[in-house]
Amino acid sequence: MSNGKTEENSHSEREMSTGKTEENSQIEKMGETESKKVKGSTTESRKVKGSVVLMKKNYVLCCKNIIASFIDRIYELLGKRVSMQLISSVHPDPENVLQGKLGEVAHLEKWRITPLTAAEIVFTISFDWDESMGVPEAFIVKNHHHSQFYLKTVTLEDVPGHGRVHFVCNSWVYPAHRYRYNRVFFSNMTYLPCQTPELLRKYREKELENLRGDESGELKEWDRVYDYAYYNDLGSPDKGKDHARPVLGGTKEYPYPRRGRTGRKPTKEDPYSESRLPLLCLNIYVPRDEQFGLLKFSDILAYALKSLVQILLPKLTSLCDKNFNEFDSFQDVLKLYEGGIKLPNEETTSKIREHIPCELLRELIRNDGERFLKFPVPDVIKGDKSAWRTDEEFGREMLAGVNPVVIRRLQEFPPTSNLDPGEYGNQNSTITEEHIEKNLNGLPVNEAIRNNRLFILDHHDTLMPYLKRINSTTTKTYATRTLLLLQDNGTLKPLAIELSLPHPQGERHGAVSKVFTPAEEGVEGSVWQLAKAYAAVNDSGYHQLISHWLNTHAVIEPFVIATNRQLSVLHPVHKLLHPHFRDTMHINALARQILINAGGVLERTVFPAKYAMELSSFVYKNWVFTEQALPKDLLKRGIAVEDSSSRHGLRLLIEDYPYAVDGLEIWSAIEEWVNEYCSFYYPTDDVVQNDPELQSWWMEIRNKGHGDKKDEPWWPEMKTRTELIQACTIIIWVASALHAAVNFGQYPYAGYLPNRPTVSRRFMPEPGTPEYAELESNPELAYLKTITAQCQTLLGVSLIEILSRHSTDEIYLGQRDPEWTSDTKQEAAFKRFGNKLEEIGNRIIKMNNDQRWRNRVGPVKVPYTLLYPITSDYSREVGLTGKGIPNSVSI
Repeated sequence: MSNGKTEENSHSEREMSTGKTEENSQIEKMGETESKKVKGSTTESRKVKGSVVLMKKNYVLCCKNIIASFIDRIYELLGKRVSMQLISSVHPDPENVLQGKLGEVAHLEKWRITPLTAAEIVFTISFDWDESMGVPEAFIVKNHHHSQFYLKTVTLEDVPGHGRVHFVCNSWVYPAHRYRYNRVFFSNMTYLPCQTPELLRKYREKELENLRGDESGELKEWDRVYDYAYYNDLGSPDKGKDHARPVLGGTKEYPYPRRGRTGRKPTKEDPYSESRLPLLCLNIYVPRDEQFGLLKFSDILAYALKSLVQILLPKLTSLCDKNFNEFDSFQDVLKLYEGGIKLPNEETTSKIREHIPCELLRELIRNDGERFLKFPVPDVIKGDKSAWRTDEEFGREMLAGVNPVVIRRLQEFPPTSNLDPGEYGNQNSTITEEHIEKNLNGLPVNEAIRNNRLFILDHHDTLMPYLKRINSTTTKTYATRTLLLLQDNGTLKPLAIELSLPHPQGERHGAVSKVFTPAEEGVEGSVWQLAKAYAAVNDSGYHQLISHWLNTHAVIEPFVIATNRQLSVLHPVHKLLHPHFRDTMHINALARQILINAGGVLERTVFPAKYAMELSSFVYKNWVFTEQALPKDLLKRGIAVEDSSSRHGLRLLIEDYPYAVDGLEIWSAIEEWVNEYCSFYYPTDDVVQNDPELQSWWMEIRNKGHGDKKDEPWWPEMKTRTELIQACTIIIWVASALHAAVNFGQYPYAGYLPNRPTVSRRFMPEPGTPEYAELESNPELAYLKTITAQCQTLLGVSLIEILSRHSTDEIYLGQRDPEWTSDTKQEAAFKRFGNKLEEIGNRIIKMNNDQRWRNRVGPVKVPYTLLYPITSDYSREVGLTGKGIPNSVSI
C-alpha cells in the first residue's frame, strides 16, 4: 500500500537484499565476539541458572510431518542446540555504546529427543554472567534445529544483586537461517519509550522495525510481518465474472477496514485482486504468533471437514429426489436434533457416497439406512418446541437474543427514511395509526411516543439500495420495519411489520409497501407468522454481516496490526491490549478463505448472497469509532437518556433489557480497570502527548488501519489521558463483550432455523394463488418452503455450531497469563477487575432467577447468560455453553 520509497528506504532495501542490515550485522558480530569472552570487567563472572519452557511443533498436525520429524530426530541425536545470550541493560557494548553488551552464549542443557505430539518441556540453562553488567532485561535466542519451536517462558532464578528475572515469550522461533535478524525477547518489565533503559532502546526500535517489514514480497509462515491490505482476496475473477467481487477498501464507493497483508500475486484478469489459495487450504498467511493453538486448530480442522458439505451441495441436490431439499413440517426439522436426516433410499445413498471426495465424510453417509448429520438440540427448543413462535419471544429476542444491538426507540410517527429521495423517491413508512391503535393497550399513538413506549427494529434503509439486486438471485425478500410496544410488564409487543420492495418502475419512484398486523387464528395467523419470518431474515443477515462480522471481526483487525507494528511489547498499552487480540487475525483469514469469499458459506446461507460483503461496505460508511462505546450506542439508539443521578450516568428506557443491563456492568468494570491501569503510566496529559510510540500507533490506526475514515472529525485526537482511556475501553469492549454478545448465542437461538431463518425464497403469497391456498391448507409446509431450504440449513447449522463453541483453550475476560507484568500494583488492579466480574456474574444469575424480569428467560426458558463473565473454573466451560466472555474475537 506504499506509493514509492525515499532514498533512505531504498538504502534499507539494499541492505535487506543482502540478508542483513548494518545494525543486524553488528548485533551478530557482537554475538560471535562475546560468545568467546566477556571483556571490559574485572569482576569475576558467576553462573546464573535458569529454566526454559518450550514446545516443539506438533508433527501430527503438520502436512510434512514425516520428513520434518525424521530430520529433527537426526539433529537432536547430533546434539544441535538452542542457544541464548543475555543482554545487559547497564553495560554498553565496546563496539557500539548505544547497545547493551552480550553475555556468553549458553545452550539448553540435557537436550533430549522430544515427543512427536505437542507438549511443554522444561529445560535448564546456565549463563556465565558478569555481575558488573547488572540485570539482564533482554536476551537473544537462536534455533539451530530444522523446525520451529514455541518458546513460552524463560526464568533466571538468581541474578546477582536482583534475584529472579522472568521473560514471558509466547512466540514461535524458527530456525535461525529463516531470519535476517536476531530474535530478541524482553523481560516482563513495562516501560514507556522514554523510560526504557538506554542500552535496550535500539533493540526495542529494531524489533518494531522488523515487525513492520518492508511492504514487499509474498509473506511466508516464518515471517513476523504485520502489514495492511485491502479486502481484495474475496473473489476469483480468473474463473469468470460470476466469481469476481469488488475490492473493499481504498475507495469512496467501497470503504472498508484493512486486513493483514499476505503479499500473494494478483490475479490475471484483475491486477487489483489478489490470487486465492485452493478452497480448503487453511495455510493462509498470518504472523505465526497470531495462529491458533494446537487444540483450537484441531477444532478448526473438524469444521473444515464439515465445510466440505458446500462442495457436495450440487451433488446432493441433483441426486436426491425433488422433495429432499424441503422440510415437510417442523417435525422434520426437529429430526435434525433427534436423529439426523434419513436419505430417500439405498440407491440414492450409494450415488451420494460415490461423489464424496473425502473418505472420512463418506463414513457419515451410511448404506444401512441410519440417519446422518445429527445436531445438538438448540436451547430455544429444549424447554418448549413451539414457544419460539410466540409474539412475546419474537420481541424478547431483540433485547436478549443473538442480535440485541439494533432495536431503537421510535421518536417520530410514522417512521421516516434517511435515504436520498432524489435517488430513491419516497421511502417513508406507510404504517398508519389505524394499523396499530387497536394493539396499543388503550394508549393514543402520540402519548405512546411521548412516554417512550414505541420501539422499532428497522432494516429498511440498509437493505433497500441493494434489494433489487439481491432479489435478482434466488432470494425473494423485503426491506422490513417492525414496530413494537413496551408494555407495563416490561415485554415488547409487536404491533406491525412493514414489508417493502423497490417500485417496479424504478427505484426513484419510491417503495411499494404492505403492512401486516398480529393475528393468531386461521390464514391471517399464518400470514403473520410469515411476516415475522421476513423480519427475522432481515435481522439474521444484518446480524451476521454487520453486528457480528463488520462491527467486531473486521473493525478490530486494524488495531491488532497497528499495535504490533507501533507499540513495543514493553509498552504498557501493548500489554493492556494484547490479550484482546488473540486469534483474531487467524479467524479472519480463515473467514476470507472459506466463509465470506465468493461462493463461500456466508453467500450460500445468508440472503444477500453475492452482495453480502458489498452490503457490509455500504454500512461501514456510517461506522463511527466513538459510537462503539456501549453508553454512546444506547444513547444514539434512544434506548437510554443521560441521567447524572443514575448508575453509569444514564437511565435505560427499557428497564428489562438484558443485553444493556449486563453490558453496562461489564462496560463499567472494563472502564474502571483501564482507567486505573492507564493512570498509573500516564499521570498527566503531557505524558500521553509525548509518547512517540502511542502517537504513531494512533496515527496509523486512523491513516492506515481505518484509512477510509481518516478525515472523519469524530476520531479522538489522543492528546489526553481521557481519550486514551476511552479508546482502550472501546477496543476491549468490542473485542470481548460485544463479540460474545453477538456470537455465542448463534447456535442456542439460530441453531433451530425456523426461529432465525437466514433466507426467504418466495414472496408473501397473494390471495387467490396456489401458494395462498397451500398456506391455508398446510401452513407449516408453506412456511418452510418460504424460508431456508434443507441443504442450506445443514450448511448454516454446521457453521454456527462451530462458531458458537468455546474452545478448550479459551481465555476469558479477567484472565491472563501468569506474571504478565512485573508491576505488582497492576497485578493487584487486575485482580480487583476479576473480582468485580465475579460479582457481576453473581448478580446476573440472581436476576435470571427473579421472575420479575420476564425478558431474561422468556417463553423459551433460556436464561440470558451471553454476558456472564467466567473468571474461575473456566476449564469446565467448553462447547455450546451459551455463556462466558472470551478476551478476544477468537472464533
